[in-house]
Amino acid sequence: MITDPTPEPTGSLTIRTLAMPADTNAAGDIFGGWVLSQMDIAGAIAAVENANGRVVTVAVEAMTFIAPVKVGDVLEVFTRVKRIGTSSITIAMEAWARRNRIGGHVKVTEGSFVYVAMGEDGKKRKIEPRSAE
Repeated sequence: MITDPTPEPTGSLTIRTLAMPADTNAAGDIFGGWVLSQMDIAGAIAAVENANGRVVTVAVEAMTFIAPVKVGDVLEVFTRVKRIGTSSITIAMEAWARRNRIGGHVKVTEGSFVYVAMGEDGKKRKIEPRSAE
């Protein structure tokens, strides 16, 4: 049996964006804070979909930078629900870079973010299960 040694992303593709020169650090690589913000955006999208409403980021439980993101890479963030509590939801994420916009992809970052569901009054609210459609 032949196995493909290339790892594949886990979860759902949530966002895809292009790394631009304005997003670089002093070394010429994409600034880690930019990658973190893209992951937070993707995590919030996934959390909103699963919490059925507004959420806020309350914690970054883990964040591991594996490889640099380069100018011209397409950053793809994949998300999956790790845990749903009474009012919080934990989203696991992987960020992958497509080198030179068309090449193979490489895992560059992974993390786990916690979001809390918020009500109209600005206070945390209970997460209600999604109804089956």
